[in-house]
Amino acid sequence: MSSIMNAPENTAVWVDTVRCKACDICVDACPAGVLSMQQEPASTLGAMISVIAPEACIGCNECELTCPDFAIFVASKKEFKFAKLTDSAKERQEAIVNNQYRLPVDYKESN
Repeated sequence: MSSIMNAPENTAVWVDTVRCKACDICVDACPAGVLSMQQEPASTLGAMISVIAPEACIGCNECELTCPDFAIFVASKKEFKFAKLTDSAKERQEAIVNNQYRLPVDYKESN
C-alpha cells in the first residue's frame, strides 16, 4: 500500500475528509472562494469542507499550506491549468468569510 496520494484526474483541489476536522482555516486562506463549509451532521463540529468552485482555483496552495491536518491538496501546476483570480472569485470569498465560512444560500455570482 502506497502512502502517496495520487491526484484525481483533472481536479484542481481535493480534500481527505477522513483527516479534515472542519476547522475552516483553509476556507479563510483561500483568496478565490473555492472552498466553503457545508452542514454535515456526522462531523464532530457539524460541518465539513466542500470544494464549491473548483474551476476558480488559482493554484496558490494557501489552503494546502495552512491545513493543520494535511487534509487538503492542490494539483501541481505542471499537471493542471489553473484559473486567474477574478473579481467574482474575490467577491465570493468575501461573502463566504462574512457568512461564518459558508457560502450564503442566496448567493448569486456577479458577472
